[in-house]
Amino acid sequence: MTFPPSPRFSVLDLAPVRVDGTVAEAFRNTLDLARHAEQWGFTRFWLAEHHNMPGIASAATSVLIGYVAGGTSTIRVGSGGVMLPNHAALVIAEQFGTLETLYPGRIDLGVGRAPGSDGLTSQALRYNTKEDDFPQQVGELLAYLGPSRPGQRLRAYPGAGTNVPVWLLGSTTYSAQLAAALGLPFAFASQFAPALLVEATEAYREGFTPSKYLDKPYVMAGVPLVAAETDAEAERLATSALQRHLRLIRGEPIFVPPPVDMAGLWSEAERFVVKSRLGAAVIGGPETVQHKLAQFLRPTGADELIFTSDLYDHSLRLRSFEIAADAMKKLGMPQVQRV
Repeated sequence: MTFPPSPRFSVLDLAPVRVDGTVAEAFRNTLDLARHAEQWGFTRFWLAEHHNMPGIASAATSVLIGYVAGGTSTIRVGSGGVMLPNHAALVIAEQFGTLETLYPGRIDLGVGRAPGSDGLTSQALRYNTKEDDFPQQVGELLAYLGPSRPGQRLRAYPGAGTNVPVWLLGSTTYSAQLAAALGLPFAFASQFAPALLVEATEAYREGFTPSKYLDKPYVMAGVPLVAAETDAEAERLATSALQRHLRLIRGEPIFVPPPVDMAGLWSEAERFVVKSRLGAAVIGGPETVQHKLAQFLRPTGADELIFTSDLYDHSLRLRSFEIAADAMKKLGMPQVQRV
């Protein structure tokens, strides 16, 4: 796996369901966004595994990846990510080997070690909570996706020999160090946990060991995005994201709500937590977005940014991503070759 030197930009989607919306509508909007992202020059379109979270419809991640890949032509489609401890590595290798066979050269497999759910759901998923087992699971997954060996009795079929690119995802230094040791690309979840972004990426780069998968370190960083025609309009639209994060920390359903005035809706402590989760957010009109993206890239040195933008109005959500694409292009970040 090799990457060109210019940073890239991508989409992270959780198939968000609107207040008074439907799951079917969310799926249609996801595919529509992916088709637009392909036209606007985004490199990849990732979907994330979450369970028992009303408002997020991407639980059956590999199924949705197939739906999006089948409805697009060139954009890479993958997981950002699959929570590997929820599954047998063999099953994930078979699923993504199937996807790679159907859509050759377009599938990514990002994996994380969090459950992507609450404790009760983790039990229902038979979530493996032993941290020490995660490196072994990743090793098994890589082996299943690699070439079959003589005398090998257990194979991923399909899957073996597909060499689907595997990424490690994380919000701490743990996955950063593991990705470095294995020589894999690393994606940091700064879209909801930005505090350790610089520390984790530095640890990854300093410890990186070249491998058959990747010859030099490659970092992707998540960016919450709300872009609109003016700064004021973007701030107004961003209240949908603020409400979702507020409801998340309260343990409530997180359907995407329409914009509101946040005054009186949260305590000072809740406001602090929500703002901390969105510390890497880029919110504003076109010029502000371009300026904030340049500021974000300087200390992080990210090779790729992956945007998430969950707005109530689908047309405004499309416009948010379009503005980000224009800003990235003006910053001199070409998206011609997809890797």
